[in-house]
Formats: sequence, C-alpha cells, structure tokens
Amino acid sequence: ICTLLFASLYILCHFIITHFKKHTDFTAVHDDEDAAVNRIALGLCTFTLAVALGAVLLLPFSIISNEVLLSFPQNYYIQWLNGSLVHGLWNLVFLFSNLSLVFLMPFAYFFTESEGFAGSKKGIMARVYETSVVLLLLTLLVLGMVWVASAILGNDAASRQSLYDLWEYYLPYLYSCISLFGVLLLLLCTPFGLSTMFTVTGKLLVKPRLLEDLDEQLSCTRLEEAAVSRRI
Repeated sequence: ICTLLFASLYILCHFIITHFKKHTDFTAVHDDEDAAVNRIALGLCTFTLAVALGAVLLLPFSIISNEVLLSFPQNYYIQWLNGSLVHGLWNLVFLFSNLSLVFLMPFAYFFTESEGFAGSKKGIMARVYETSVVLLLLTLLVLGMVWVASAILGNDAASRQSLYDLWEYYLPYLYSCISLFGVLLLLLCTPFGLSTMFTVTGKLLVKPRLLEDLDEQLSCTRLEEAAVSRRI
C-alpha cells in the first residue's frame, strides 16, 4: 500500500514538474551526457516533491482513514486503513524527508553544476565523484559549524554528546529548524500573494453595479437625449 501510494504521488509530481519546467532544459539537449544529468536531477526533484506532498497529505489521510474506520467498523475491505499503516507512513515520510533535505536536493543541485575534476575522464561517473566530494565537504562544514556553535552556546558534555547521536537529535533538530523557516517564509509571502491574486482578479472580472441609482442614470440619459435633439 505504501508503494502504491508513493508511486501515485511520484507520477503526479512528475507531471507537475514537467508541466512547469522548460522542455529545452531536459529534452532538447544535444549532448547525451547533459541530457542524462538533467534526467537524473529531474528524478531526484520529483522524488523530493512526492515526499513533500506525502508529508502534506499525511495528516488529512490519517483523519479521513480514522473517520472511515469509525463509520464502517465491520467492513472487511477497509480494514487496511489501520493504525499500523498510518504509523508506518509517518516513519517513512520522516525518513525520506531527512534524506531528501540533507542529501538528495543538494546532490541534485551540485550534480547539475558539476563538470568532473580537472584531468579526469569525462562522463557521468566523473560528475558523480565530484558531486559526492563537494557534498561530503559541505556536510563536514555544516557539522563543524554546528559543533562550534554548540561548544560556544552550551559548553558541557551533554551538548557535545548530543551531536554524536546524529539520528536521534541532529536530524530531527535540523528538520524542525528548516520547517520553521519554511513556515515563516510562507507567512511572509502569503499576504503578497493574496494581494497580487486579488489585483489580477479585479482586472479580469467585471465589477457588479449593485449600488448605482438607476433613476439618476435615466434622468441623465433623458437630458443627454434632449440636448442632442436641440442640436439637431
């Protein structure tokens, strides 16, 4: 069931990305190597978007599945909507979210910008090696910065020990910080988007004339007609 749900989200996200992405970026490339790199980056971005969409839809799916089970408790065909499925989906979304956030998206960006090390043989693997080295250096840089910040802010053994536990502490903390940044960015951009949306809608739609005085318009039209008659 998890595989079918993710495959459906992946297909939907593939159509969304290919609709908004310029076709010349990944189909009309004359170099086969660049075309392969763009296809791999497209696959990684589609995977990340599918994971993000799954994270957004996970809470409504949990609520709807619970309501369906409460409405039809004896129905055999919907017993797969149980707590074990929802718990497994939450674990998978958390795992793939961290994987996409820490590895896949930086790898896709550096992979499209890579050209291979100087003096090495050209090809896909040369770009993979360069991207892996750059990503490893970036990971070490981020971990080092967090280590120094933790040593400055909390100079105790507990703060340093927490960094050793990468899975239980560091990745959830990083995930929460980036989620908070995304929420703040959403709150900042939403008013501008709404104002732009209403501005564009006001230009496209005809405003209703509900508060106009028809008697006044009729008298003005009669005066204009009389003026035109006198001129004639």
